[in-house]
Amino acid sequence: MPFVDGKTMLNHAFEHGYGVGAFSAHNAETILAVIEAAEEEQAPIMIQVGQKVIQTLGMEPMKMLIDWYGRDARIPICIHLDHSREFSQTLRAVQLGFQSVMFDGSALRFEENTELTQKAAAIAASLNIGSEGEIGKIGGTEDDNTVDEKDAMITTTEEAKAFVEATNVDYLAVSLGTAHGIYKEKPNLRFDRLGDIVKAVQRPVVLHGGSDVPDEQVQRAISLGVAKINVDTELRQAFTRGVQEVFAENENEIVLANSLGRGKSRMKDKVKEKIRVFQSSGKSELLLSSL
Repeated sequence: MPFVDGKTMLNHAFEHGYGVGAFSAHNAETILAVIEAAEEEQAPIMIQVGQKVIQTLGMEPMKMLIDWYGRDARIPICIHLDHSREFSQTLRAVQLGFQSVMFDGSALRFEENTELTQKAAAIAASLNIGSEGEIGKIGGTEDDNTVDEKDAMITTTEEAKAFVEATNVDYLAVSLGTAHGIYKEKPNLRFDRLGDIVKAVQRPVVLHGGSDVPDEQVQRAISLGVAKINVDTELRQAFTRGVQEVFAENENEIVLANSLGRGKSRMKDKVKEKIRVFQSSGKSELLLSSL
């Protein structure tokens, strides 16, 4: 099986100076788009199961789909639970065999966030899977959760260090000026803060809201210690526009293999583009040889 735990995958990226694309999937075609793109680029990947798809298709069916389509892949794959705000859901993902889980207590008081994240991280560590926590609020909308961008807080170095020491989480999502969704104006990431946080926590940092961030900013963030970059909105855009192309060409088209197939093709191109930006092309063999 090509599946690799998140801690191993992201520590390798952190140590070797590249980023792993954590690509959200929503159905069979989007799973295939991510896996096929990664195989062509020979890049390790995370496939994220987010809250919206859990509400619509269910967590267990999505996990089974990724297992099925990934079973013969020739690249390392990590299945990640994204933005779980219910501790029971995080535990269920562990039971289902996810290789990485995120308990997101960023909306809670610091003490409650650390307490629950520590429990999730301890369970993950006991089973040799990766754990992610979040400190600070990231603006924009992720699934059904919206944080007003003016309410988004840049994570301080002190709270990041305290959070990691209290939880021992494997990788840390922080607020650096990104937002979920497409930006109204060009984002400017806080690279000074990122550098300070990485020095303080000595582990991989996660960039949420990776869609639509200028490539040069993403690459600079990777050089400073970001090892996981979440991408969802740009993938959904690419898929939807591919489907729209088919109907623009023939409004009477009713063969789903054609419309969904075009969507898959456009999304696959976008995943390959992101993998190249993250400089993870060709890193599959390097990671596998270290296992």
